Amino acid sequence: MERGALQVRVHISIGALAMFLLKAWRVSVFGAYGYLNFTKSAFSEHSKMFKPEDMQANIEGKNCIVTGANSGIGYATAEGLASRGATVYMVCRNKERGEAALSEIKSKTGNQNIHLEVCDLSSIRDVKSFSSNFISKNVPVHVLVNNAGLLENNRVTTSEGFELNFAVNVLGTYAITELMMPLLEKAAPDAKVITVSSGGMYSVPLTNDLQFSEVKFDGAKQYALNKRVQVALTEKWAEKYSNKGIGFYSMHPGWAETPGVAKSLPSFTKSLSGKLRTREEGADTIIWLALQPNEKLVPGAFYFDRSEAPKHLAFSATKSSHATIGSIYDHLRSLSGLAQ
Repeated sequence: MERGALQVRVHISIGALAMFLLKAWRVSVFGAYGYLNFTKSAFSEHSKMFKPEDMQANIEGKNCIVTGANSGIGYATAEGLASRGATVYMVCRNKERGEAALSEIKSKTGNQNIHLEVCDLSSIRDVKSFSSNFISKNVPVHVLVNNAGLLENNRVTTSEGFELNFAVNVLGTYAITELMMPLLEKAAPDAKVITVSSGGMYSVPLTNDLQFSEVKFDGAKQYALNKRVQVALTEKWAEKYSNKGIGFYSMHPGWAETPGVAKSLPSFTKSLSGKLRTREEGADTIIWLALQPNEKLVPGAFYFDRSEAPKHLAFSATKSSHATIGSIYDHLRSLSGLAQ
């Protein structure tokens, strides 16, 4: 018995060590890859390959929804789409900040077809209410940009019982996308859903532990896990709705200097002072995706700096984890209370 118990302990120790080393590898590779590719200087280098004509399209008459549009990358996205003639619906949690951002964008672009929709994506009740009201407008949605995101470092539970990061980044994003499907279908075959993920997802695999059950809460890790779900969800949507004439794409903006990043990751922001991208540089690929015909893009793909990017880094053992997205998708439908 003692020998058997010892063998079990050795086996567990080796397994724990292997997992520790794998986690360390993921973080190290992500850090090196990010420093080489996600900074402001990397954007300048990558932009040498950009085609200016890709961004010159006029999309007057197209309806675009941008969540989290009152600041940061969401604001830059809303402004970029508005400057190209789109009718933009800014979905913001805070009415006052939303109104201020809307006024600024109207003034900057001269486009008066900008509208504010107040919705807290951390609340399924709010998302359903917003969606019901918006669907009553009966307007085709050509572009839905799932930009709203949150990195809360402390464990916070919403009034509906969900961990806050998950509620905004995953459940709210899932619900608004599913609920907007009838209006996206009205815009087919020109409709698309663009979900703003993060390079941080490279450091973690997909997991069924959506609300972070570990005793010691780690907001940055939970954010990365949420962003990995978004990438896998995009694959699932592209597969599930392949015959609907809707393009589904995820992307990440690189390391951009935004109010959200400064608040949630102050040490990161300080350590990379002067090296972070502007919000406009972070939004560049979102706008590029919005302007490209779906036939020029890869369904379910992950984009970065106007090109398809890998979803997994070398030897990080994250690829096989995406096989669980089916059960996660079903779980999200159950949690959000959406009809089958």
